[in-house]
Amino acid sequence: MEKQKNAVGRRKEAVTRVFLTKGEGKITINEKDYKTYFPLVYLQNQVEAPFKALEATDKFDVVVNAQGGGVKGQAEAVKLGISRALLQVNPEFRPALKAAGLLKRDPRAVERKKPGKKKARKSFQFSKR
Repeated sequence: MEKQKNAVGRRKEAVTRVFLTKGEGKITINEKDYKTYFPLVYLQNQVEAPFKALEATDKFDVVVNAQGGGVKGQAEAVKLGISRALLQVNPEFRPALKAAGLLKRDPRAVERKKPGKKKARKSFQFSKR
């Protein structure tokens, strides 16, 4: 791998651009270390998941631009982006990433609000009298 590889990850309203280079395992999100950007451990685990699946924790440096959505959506978008970028580095990573379920884009999003309803499905309180 001579130059950086890039990929896009999406989840809910979050979009992340991931830039992967050979390095010593530094992960930067919006110019902050990922442990400061995602202070919750379960979100840090989401970001580390692709590297743990391949046991390649200290081989790549990652720079991420994350926009939109909330913290959880962004963390899962980063996970997908890193997985896709790793595939560009070496297509032989595919079986391990696929087995860990890291290559599927989670299609779930917020359901739209319907007219005559309070939210997407919740109705107004029914009054008999």
